[in-house]
Amino acid sequence: MSARGDERKRINFDVMTPIDSIVARLTALHPKRIDLSLTRIERLLAALDHPERKLPPVIHIAGTNGKGSVIAFMCAMLEASGQRVNVYTSPHLVRFNERYRLGAPDKGSFVSDDELSETLTECERVNNGAAITVFEITTAVGLMLFARHPADVLLMEVGLGGRLDATNVIDHPLATVVTPISVDHTEYLGDTLEKIAAEKAGIFKRGTPAIVAAQHRDVLAVIERQAAKIGASLKIAGEGWTATEERGRLVYQDEAGLLDLPPPKLYGRHQFENAGLAIAALRTLTPFKIAPAAFEAGMVKADWPARLNRLAQGPLVAQAPEGSEVWLDGGHNPEGGRVIAAALADLEERVSRPLVLIVGMLASKDCEGFLRNFTGLARRMIAVPVPNVEKSLSAEAVADAARAIGLPATSRDNLSEALEAARKLDLDPPPRILITGSLYLAGEVLRQNGTLPA
Repeated sequence: MSARGDERKRINFDVMTPIDSIVARLTALHPKRIDLSLTRIERLLAALDHPERKLPPVIHIAGTNGKGSVIAFMCAMLEASGQRVNVYTSPHLVRFNERYRLGAPDKGSFVSDDELSETLTECERVNNGAAITVFEITTAVGLMLFARHPADVLLMEVGLGGRLDATNVIDHPLATVVTPISVDHTEYLGDTLEKIAAEKAGIFKRGTPAIVAAQHRDVLAVIERQAAKIGASLKIAGEGWTATEERGRLVYQDEAGLLDLPPPKLYGRHQFENAGLAIAALRTLTPFKIAPAAFEAGMVKADWPARLNRLAQGPLVAQAPEGSEVWLDGGHNPEGGRVIAAALADLEERVSRPLVLIVGMLASKDCEGFLRNFTGLARRMIAVPVPNVEKSLSAEAVADAARAIGLPATSRDNLSEALEAARKLDLDPPPRILITGSLYLAGEVLRQNGTLPA
């Protein structure tokens, strides 16, 4: 998920950095938090001498869930094969710099504070006070950075939707990739799967291959119509390739042959599917001749924070019950909840522990739909507000949603109090604690725990 435009709603003004200050200024340039259009960014890019025409080859990624994980796999595999990779993702978890990863011979790194501040200021000056959303102008910042930093490929994640997303200014991408599509952001993309799919498929371009994950049949019908209309070639999971878990390993097969690979570093059955989509995209593209060894290395090196990762140490972890496990995931929609719950059920089969959820969610999300996945699996839920986000649901509202579907729940004012409540449950064996419900909550967990993305 990428929640565009929430910067104004989540800045903690007590700890603002110089970059935060610039971003806060930029939020005043448009009265709406989200306003899907290409007109404003196209105007700014023209004034900036069209950096979008000076980029490395672009792989453009849309979808509802899994975009970041697919990008992480592709990046790790490409870097293992010796490629320089630029990466654009959103939102960030802790620092705005995380949105812009610049390629290097072995592994890229986030843009520096100085270069980001200079480029933000340059785009602000050229925009000259004209109306533009903060996501649009910070996407222009990314295009400037990526045009100035040579790389073999740019992996670019859609912010929201696709057709009218600010990233959809690339006329001739190397490929487009679509991860699983489900219901989310209905207020902007439409209230049916078909409408949402049409917006996501809006990134397809004539003559450009589109690599598509397994989809609901109604979604697939929309994707196939759009590809035929625009003249994009399709490669679809289950038809163009297969990726299955066999005895704990990933077995991938397409017309070029079979790969028997180690399991992904990222945890969960869904990550086998995400890794398969990443491999399919890279095997489709003739510029990249990636050896099996590079695919193997990418499987075990790919890292994507706040996607079912276990926190081993840190100040927040130290507050958890002694001997417990603390897991973190930024999932926030019903389909995201489904794959998280499936992964936790697998963990439960391997090592049984009582599951305690700590959940904070935004008012724009389907709270009951997300939580319903955990009924019968979680022993208790402790609700918290999402800190420094104006559109957070109250902790009591989240707890009420849980109780309405039969999930025992209480509420607390913050993460520390929630972990204290988990200690008082006095569970035996010590619990498996999952903190989830929002990427913004996940970012706050990483910040408080000192676990900064690298």
